[in-house]
Amino acid sequence: MNTTATATPATVALVVRTRTRRARRRRAVIAVLTALVLVAASVSLMVGRRFYPPGDVIAVVLGEQVPGASFTVGRLRLPRTVLATLVGLCFGLGGVTFQTMLRNPLASPDVIGISAGASAAAAFAIVSLSLSGPAVEVFAIVAGLGVALLIYLLSHRGGVAGTRLVLIGIGISAMLDSTINWVLNGAGEWDLQQALRWLTGSLNGTAWSDVLPVLGAVVVLGPLLLAQTRALATMQLGDDAASALGVRLDPTRIAVIVSAVGLISFATAATGPIAFVAFLSGPIAARLVGPSGSLVLPAALVGALLVLVADFAGQFLLGARYPVGVVTGVLGAPYLIYLIIRTNRAGGSL
Repeated sequence: MNTTATATPATVALVVRTRTRRARRRRAVIAVLTALVLVAASVSLMVGRRFYPPGDVIAVVLGEQVPGASFTVGRLRLPRTVLATLVGLCFGLGGVTFQTMLRNPLASPDVIGISAGASAAAAFAIVSLSLSGPAVEVFAIVAGLGVALLIYLLSHRGGVAGTRLVLIGIGISAMLDSTINWVLNGAGEWDLQQALRWLTGSLNGTAWSDVLPVLGAVVVLGPLLLAQTRALATMQLGDDAASALGVRLDPTRIAVIVSAVGLISFATAATGPIAFVAFLSGPIAARLVGPSGSLVLPAALVGALLVLVADFAGQFLLGARYPVGVVTGVLGAPYLIYLIIRTNRAGGSL
């Protein structure tokens, strides 16, 4: 008893030091990621076929008229940069939410069919109904929410198991991909071009009308999701432990899923499915932050940084202009293969 009593203060001090060190690391990572996002956004505003100095860019952002820069920066680059940042935040938030809640790195909207649902609905709206603009976005948002609800209902059997949800989601995603191919097979030349541009994931032709719905989703749903970070962290301990610690599992899951799917759906509706951003953001944030602490905010910043850098690379660094979804797809596919191989070697199951 005396030994235990003597050791307790030292143990408590060690725990406090460890938590303090991890909290400092997390704050430092968030600060660095925020700075990198600002730098990437600034570069995307200044650099292009013509370079504009920081003074001109700041003047345009503040609403002043600068010959040449007002059009190029204010009407072309600024909406594109803002939308890239917002959709990156949405994909990062949505992806890490599913991965954390289900304790499975494969439980990303890219993998489990939510993005495929929005894509199938958009392809159908463009090709079969000859719709465009906001009407296509509405179809994509409603379909994303509907597919998420379907996956949740099909996987809810005495609780939601991450492995079961991922398997069901992969199956539904395969069905939806086949639906997309069937719809595109009967498309006319013009509709096919429009649908393929959307399905690739692109920021080309971005206008402020594309930005505002995504901004509204981030403002409304982002805080709701951030408010659940403590509950999400607790749910990583398992359903029984989380319930014992006071987490109301089903209401929390529903609130988290609706918020995350809403963000993913609005982002996908605006730009198309930018591949693997939701899938990569959480694991990258986990490597940066370390073994503890919420990944929600770091993953959101990683998502924004990924989209900004990939879009810039696709425009200026690869010898030809590629949509942002092509660049992120090239980055994400090898990691998906690596993750599956690592899981298989560890004796786990998908």
